Amino acid sequence: MANENAVKKIPINLSRTNKQLLSTFSGLLILIIVFTVLSEYFFSLNNILTVATQTAVIAIIALGQTYVMITAGIDLSIGSNMALAGMITALSIKASVPLPLAMLLGLLSGSLVGFINGIFVSYGKLPPFIATLGTMTAVRGVSLTLTQGIPISGLPKTFTRWGTDATLGIPNPVIIMVLLVLIFGFILAKTKLGRHVYAVGSNFEAARLSGVSTRKTLITVYVFSGLLAACAGLIMAARIVSAQPAAGDGYELDAVASSVIGGTSTMGGEGSIAGTFIGAFVIGILRNGLNLIGVSPFIQKIVIGAVIVGSVFFDKIKRRD
Repeated sequence: MANENAVKKIPINLSRTNKQLLSTFSGLLILIIVFTVLSEYFFSLNNILTVATQTAVIAIIALGQTYVMITAGIDLSIGSNMALAGMITALSIKASVPLPLAMLLGLLSGSLVGFINGIFVSYGKLPPFIATLGTMTAVRGVSLTLTQGIPISGLPKTFTRWGTDATLGIPNPVIIMVLLVLIFGFILAKTKLGRHVYAVGSNFEAARLSGVSTRKTLITVYVFSGLLAACAGLIMAARIVSAQPAAGDGYELDAVASSVIGGTSTMGGEGSIAGTFIGAFVIGILRNGLNLIGVSPFIQKIVIGAVIVGSVFFDKIKRRD
């Protein structure tokens, strides 16, 4: 059992995380002001809801990525995991499995992939990049093999409403996103597990010597990442009214970008769910705003890439201070 007093003595720079949170939020406000000035359509209720809906999937997968990155890891299997969860859920629905059970199977598939990643990293001592790169490729292969690369369409309204309908005028994906942000934000900021996650990322050896179950903590964060990726995969399948074996391709990079922009350090030990949430909206608003003012999609990639590199660069500078 961990000695919590010893764990609390492990240096965790939460004040720097809070400063980064304020900085990211300020950047978001500047983006909103700029695009409001440049486009008359940007600051409208319809467009705001559109941005929130489009950002929901990225924000959800970024929550899990944040947990992993705080432990100084990375999960590259997120995109593939999204596709697998969607495919398994859709196949189960087509096989007349009750909808709640079909969705549960999809979520469990994502959790299983996360568990395997955690085992590779914690017990196999594999570098997270290599471990999750392997599962990324393997899981994508499984998704393509299940239907020979053919999308599954004709999903029932009882399922697709989770991605296409609204409750009290708020799109369902946005409601799910907010609930998950609150739940996983609370776990990270207010529970013993959250403290252990920061401790493992800040100083792995010190955390281990203090009694933290480092293996259990690592497995848990990868399971979280897999579970949230699966949840995002179900929402995506519901939104596009079909399960695509190629769904989520490249989304792992958006998850990393959201986390880094939101202040999660690539070296571990720093980050917050609130920051990641804001970071996801920075990316969402950038894409939406650039689209509205007619910027080429190719140029958009350059801009977002520059923002990511700049965020990592400033993170390195802060760590020297």
